[in-house]
Amino acid sequence: EDEGGEKKQGEGRYLHFDASNVDHFYNAHSNRQGIAVLAFEVGPNCLQQLFERYSKLHPKLLPTEYKRGPKAYENEASVLEVCAYYKGECNTPIADEGTRLRFLERCVSKEDGTCKLPGVVSVPADYRDCHPAYSDHWVSNVVSRTGFLDTLEDVLSFTPKVDFNAGVVAAGEAQIESTVTGNQSIMTTTEKDSALKDQSQIYLPINNALSKVGHVHGFLEEIGQGVQHVASRVGNIIDFVQQANDRRKMFGEGFTFLNIPRSYYGILTKEMLVKGISRQNELTSTTQDILSLECAHAVYDICISERLLNDDCSLILDKSEDLIQHTIDSNIPSLYQEEYSLNRDRVVETILHSRYANLYNLLRDHLSEDSYVAIVRNQILVDVQGEDLLFQIFTSNILQRKSGEEAPFFEFIQRVCSECMGADGCPKKLKPGCGGFGIRNFLTLFLSIEVTKAMLEASNAKDSGDIAAYAFAQRKVDLFTEQLNESNPLLTEISDAMTREGMAREKIAASSAGSLCQEEKKDDCEKWMLVAEKEYLAKAGANEKLMKCNLKYKNLMKELRESQ
Repeated sequence: EDEGGEKKQGEGRYLHFDASNVDHFYNAHSNRQGIAVLAFEVGPNCLQQLFERYSKLHPKLLPTEYKRGPKAYENEASVLEVCAYYKGECNTPIADEGTRLRFLERCVSKEDGTCKLPGVVSVPADYRDCHPAYSDHWVSNVVSRTGFLDTLEDVLSFTPKVDFNAGVVAAGEAQIESTVTGNQSIMTTTEKDSALKDQSQIYLPINNALSKVGHVHGFLEEIGQGVQHVASRVGNIIDFVQQANDRRKMFGEGFTFLNIPRSYYGILTKEMLVKGISRQNELTSTTQDILSLECAHAVYDICISERLLNDDCSLILDKSEDLIQHTIDSNIPSLYQEEYSLNRDRVVETILHSRYANLYNLLRDHLSEDSYVAIVRNQILVDVQGEDLLFQIFTSNILQRKSGEEAPFFEFIQRVCSECMGADGCPKKLKPGCGGFGIRNFLTLFLSIEVTKAMLEASNAKDSGDIAAYAFAQRKVDLFTEQLNESNPLLTEISDAMTREGMAREKIAASSAGSLCQEEKKDDCEKWMLVAEKEYLAKAGANEKLMKCNLKYKNLMKELRESQ
C-alpha cells in the first residue's frame, strides 16, 4: 500500500487476478465484454527466453507489472503476460492494453505434471451427455495484420501458413485481408482421439479491414482490436450441433448459429430434373437425360405451386419421399404422364438429392444420405483439402448486450483426417490441423455474417412496419446470397488447385529425398514441378475470377446504398 493506504497495482498474491486487468480491458474496448486473454503453456526454461525477446525487440508490449520478468508462484507455475497488439503499426511505440497473451511454465517440482493457472484449484466434475471440446485456433481482428505477424515471428518464431489476399474475401462493399500464422508442430499419431485432443499445434488467424463497412471494420470501430472468435474441436459435430439445437428448442436458451443460405448446400433446378444425379463410379452412363426439358418444366412448376420448395427453390426438408411422389403423381399433366411414370423413381430421387447436391459434388458417397441431411438441417459448413475433411459451424454473437452490436462468437469444428495407407503398408500418421482452414468456407463465413445482420435488419423493419427499410434490407440479403452462389464454384476451383499444388510440392520434396537414382530423381522432380506450376496458374486464374465477382457485388451494393 502507498502512504494513503491504497494497494499498488500488481501487489496482490496473483497479478493476473488484479482488478486493474479488468479496467484495462474495458477501457480499451469501449466498456464492451469480450475475450481478454489468450494463454499458452511453454516448455522448461522458455519463459525467461520469451521475456528477454520481448525486452529486446518489443519492450513497449511488456505491462508495468512484468517489466522485471515473469512472476513465479511457488509450487504452482510461473507466468508472463504481454500486450498482444500495438495500437497501430509494429513500429508505433504505444501498446494496446486491451488484450493480453499469457505464457505459463509449470513448476518443475509439481508431482502431477499438470499446468494450471496459479490460484486456480481443480475440482471434481461430471458432465453427462455432453461433447468435450478442445482448443483449435483463435482469430484476432486488428488494425495492423502485418504488425502482429511480425511481432509473433520475432518472439515466437511463428510463420504464415495461409494467406487470404486483398480482393478475395469480400461481401458486397466489405473487404478484408487475413493470414493464418502459427508454429510447426512435429506431433504425429495414428490415434484419432490423440489428434482430437492434441494442443501442440497453434494457429492464430489474423484479420484486418480494407473497407469502411462490414463486420471486421465494425468490430474495430465499436470494440477495438481483439479476439473475434475462438474455435474448438469436437469429435462429432453433427451430434454436437443437433444436441445444441434440440436443447435450445426445448429450453429456449443456448447457442444460436449463423444463417447459411440453403443455396450453399443445393437447390432444385430444371436442368437437374433433366440430367438426374451424376454419381461417382456409376457403371451405367449418366449422360442420358431422364426427362425432356418440357416434362422437367412441368415437374418443376408442380414443386413450386404445391409448395414443396422454399422461396429460394430449395426443397423443404420435412417433405418426405412419399409426399413428393404423391404430389407429382396427382398434378402431372396428362401430356407428360407416361414420360414421368417411366422415370418416376429417378425424378423423386433427384428432387431429394437436390437438398445437398453441392455437398455431394465435393464428397460423393463418403457420407450417408442421413448425414448429408443432418448437415443441411443444422447448417454445418463442409470443406475438403486433399483427402481430409473439415466441418465448421459458427455461433451468433455472444457477450452481446444489445441486438445488432458487434461482439465475439464461437466456432466449432471437426477435423476428419484421411485414413490412407503409406508406402510401407501401414496407416499414414495423422497431423494436427488436417483439413486446413476452410478456404471455401472463409468467404462463406464472411458473407454469412453480413447475411445474418441484413436478415436482422429486415426482421426489425418488418416488425416496425417500415416497408422501405424492409425492402432495402431484403435486397441486401438477396445480393449477399447471390454473391455466395456465384463464388462457391470459384472457391472450389481455388481449393482444388491449392490441394493439387501442395501434393505436387510434397512429391517434389519426396523425390529429392528418396532412394531413386540421380537421373530418376531429376525426371520425377521435373514432372511434379510441371504439375505444381500448372496448379499454381489455375489457382491464380480462379483468384482473378473471384476478385472480378467480388468487384461486381461491391458495385451492386454501392449502388443499392447510394439509392437510399
